[in-house]
Amino acid sequence: MLALSLQIVLNGLTTGVVYVLMALGFTLIFGIMRVVNFAHGELYMAGAFAVTVLSGGLSWPHLPAILASVVLVGLLGAALQRLLFSRVIGNEFNCMILALAVSICLQSLALIVFGPDEIGAPRPVTGVVHLGPAVIPADRLFVGAVAIVLLVAFYLFLNKTRLGLMMRAVAQDPEMAALHGVRPNLIHTAAFAVGSMLAGAAGALMAPIYTVFPYMGELPMMKAFIVVVLGGLGSLPGAVIGGLMLGIVESAFATMLGSTVAALVAFAVVVAAIAVRPEGLMGRRA
Repeated sequence: MLALSLQIVLNGLTTGVVYVLMALGFTLIFGIMRVVNFAHGELYMAGAFAVTVLSGGLSWPHLPAILASVVLVGLLGAALQRLLFSRVIGNEFNCMILALAVSICLQSLALIVFGPDEIGAPRPVTGVVHLGPAVIPADRLFVGAVAIVLLVAFYLFLNKTRLGLMMRAVAQDPEMAALHGVRPNLIHTAAFAVGSMLAGAAGALMAPIYTVFPYMGELPMMKAFIVVVLGGLGSLPGAVIGGLMLGIVESAFATMLGSTVAALVAFAVVVAAIAVRPEGLMGRRA
């Protein structure tokens, strides 16, 4: 029983940290720009395709391929914000429609370039690792370790750098931040780029675990939305707690009852959490 419990927790944590990456990117963009970015899953997909091309097609070492993929997706996000989203900032409905349009366009572009077939990315490591009585695939442990490093880097960026502090200021009080010389347009572009990088990192990490195809971002986007609603829209700590909770809950029910039941339970948890606390676990009351 102890071995099974440890196995469930480890599997849940390695999946949960990837959910956290997705949810933090989604929450960062929403918290600063008030944009519900329904194209976030396609940024995940872009990261997966980028690492597949770099590590598989061009034979790059896996870690440099991940870092390059993250940067490329960040540049894509910055371009989307400057060229498209900057024109509709302030109108949340138009932003949602634009995000849906961007999602469809990115899916169609991937379909044209890569085709509809599923492809696989090279695995960074093989074998299994024994952690006490539990056994975990080495590639999943690699994913969890890299994700934790990225989460720590994101925390230090938000709390220790000038740009990160300006982002927090804009998220808390954009008018006061503007009075102190913070340029909202610059912060919006930076926030969209960083949020996109987190989504791209999640996709790049999970590409070797699952197959890569143009519609692969739909499920992670749904999971990210579940996490941010569970944790509280706009709450970064809530996104962390929600992501880890969802990962462990899914792992437990998938182990005992199968993945279909686990997906159903994930939605049930969100419904129950909203019924008890509509603003989310860490959200602020209106």
